[in-house]
Amino acid sequence: MNSPSSIFKTSFSLSSPLKPLLSFSIFRSPFIHPRFLFFKSSISSMATAPPPRSTTPSIGVVANDLGVSRKCWNKSKSEAIFSLFTPFVLSLAAGNLRLDTFRCYISQDVHFLKAFAHAYELAEECADDDEDKITIAEFRKNVFEELKMHNSFVQEWGIDAEKESPPNSATQKYTDFLIATATGKVEGVNCLGKLATPFEKTKIAAYALGAMTPCMRLYAFLGKELQALVDSDATSHPYKKWISNYSSNEFQACTLQMEALVDKLSASLTGEELEVIEKLYKQAMKLETEFFLGQPLTQKTVAPLLKHLNPKESRLVLFSDFDLTCTIVDSSAILAEIAIVTAQWLDQDHSENQNTCISSVDLRSTWGDLSKQYTEEYEQCIEDVLATDAGRDFSYEDLLKALELLVDFEKKANARVIDSGVLKGINIEDIKKAGECIILQDGCTSFFQNVMQKENVNVHVLSYSWCGDLIRSKFAAGGLDALNVHANELNYDDSISTGEIIKKVESPIDKAQAFDEILANCGNDKNNLSVYIGDSIGDLLCLLKANIGIVVGSSSSLRRLGSHFGVSFVPLFEGLVKKQRECGEGFSFCWKAKSGVLYTASNWSEIHAFILGS
Repeated sequence: MNSPSSIFKTSFSLSSPLKPLLSFSIFRSPFIHPRFLFFKSSISSMATAPPPRSTTPSIGVVANDLGVSRKCWNKSKSEAIFSLFTPFVLSLAAGNLRLDTFRCYISQDVHFLKAFAHAYELAEECADDDEDKITIAEFRKNVFEELKMHNSFVQEWGIDAEKESPPNSATQKYTDFLIATATGKVEGVNCLGKLATPFEKTKIAAYALGAMTPCMRLYAFLGKELQALVDSDATSHPYKKWISNYSSNEFQACTLQMEALVDKLSASLTGEELEVIEKLYKQAMKLETEFFLGQPLTQKTVAPLLKHLNPKESRLVLFSDFDLTCTIVDSSAILAEIAIVTAQWLDQDHSENQNTCISSVDLRSTWGDLSKQYTEEYEQCIEDVLATDAGRDFSYEDLLKALELLVDFEKKANARVIDSGVLKGINIEDIKKAGECIILQDGCTSFFQNVMQKENVNVHVLSYSWCGDLIRSKFAAGGLDALNVHANELNYDDSISTGEIIKKVESPIDKAQAFDEILANCGNDKNNLSVYIGDSIGDLLCLLKANIGIVVGSSSSLRRLGSHFGVSFVPLFEGLVKKQRECGEGFSFCWKAKSGVLYTASNWSEIHAFILGS
């Protein structure tokens, strides 16, 4: 969720008896807490929360008036993450990338940089403005400076990098793409003939640089990310010179200059032509990831995780929370709004059933009161937990005991919801249709679709949600019917909710118990490696019980409480680099449960890259 203070909205049509109302909207709350979202009397006037501060990596800042280069970069977040998490870059960052692999990379990059220089030459010929020609010529000079840096790497080896290692398939595919674009052979674009007019030539220059800018921006990004993990006095890091070059102010400035030129050359292009640049940019980013993946590695790497799990010997048991881990709104907000819209229809229908249900006005007021009471009591409960004594070192037992304070609180809160009748009268078909249209976090659906195809993975969703049907309908809409959902359930009488909740998972301790039971049922025929993905205090015990706990987002209450009990929060990529540094000959990666270390991820692309790879 990197967009600035925006209202997240989901609209969906409802079945009878709600068809006259056609649709309604779900908005993000002005604050987030584990269960309720406070609904004001008019949903359309709801304020929005500032976006969570991302942990790492940080990929550009979203603004209102962006040039085409920055817009394309912001749309390429997943590919940038996939490149960052490739085994090659991960080992390079750790400093234990084998020299023969780096030597092969340099050889391939020499082929690529020569093609890059040629593409600049072609773009310079197409540029109409003299100032632009001079700028492109400077870019070309910079490529030759980069080649000199590469030469300094290979001089000590006494080899001819190009002759020693001809272009591999990934390099060839990339260089062919660059030269084709720079000569006007763009997929999906009609042949531009002899490029008779200056405008036609300028268009080709824009396309060429649009396909080359991703490389510059990606390397500037990688340089900064890796530089942040290299100690300033770490003279022993074998690839410090490489990292310093791409993280330097000079390279960063050059990248910005190139992006500015692409924006300038694109100013006169039509919307359709701008879409061509966006496609070229996206294709270049994918080719960059393939280029890194094409480097031959013979060493063991910590990512992707599944690559090192032998299906015959090991099993990955993957757990995930749902509300605000997978979604952008809490499911209780959706259920409340369905109930309110149902009541509005009954208000208008004047049927006999009207006397047995709460009016929409009273229902909204009741929901607001329940939400306010929950929020106030929850905050006080957390303060009570924080008031308990905690040692300096992490202790799972101390945390478990302290979180027992939440059990009674959550049970009473759910009892108040049942007694109030706010969930009464909801049609199960409306719940399922609403569930289908829930908006998930970017990359969440594709991650589950990919991970569910793996033969040695069991996937489970553990949720406080009052309605498992809502969750199942959402995942089923993405073809994920086989995904296991463990949540509370609404009680129905002839497809209409009675207002009762069949309680299964109400507290952090309930989640932890369900976690243990699921693992126990997986059996001992294989080694079970558990990963838990969550976002809130309700997930804390499971996050710590898992071999690998990954926190999505930046819940301040989770971090505050976890830190109080000695839990460490480490950005995922930083943690993997540290783990990679520990890897030596014959070393086996060990992921220890209850270690007190949790990894933080800004988005699902990081999780996808770590567990599955590109």
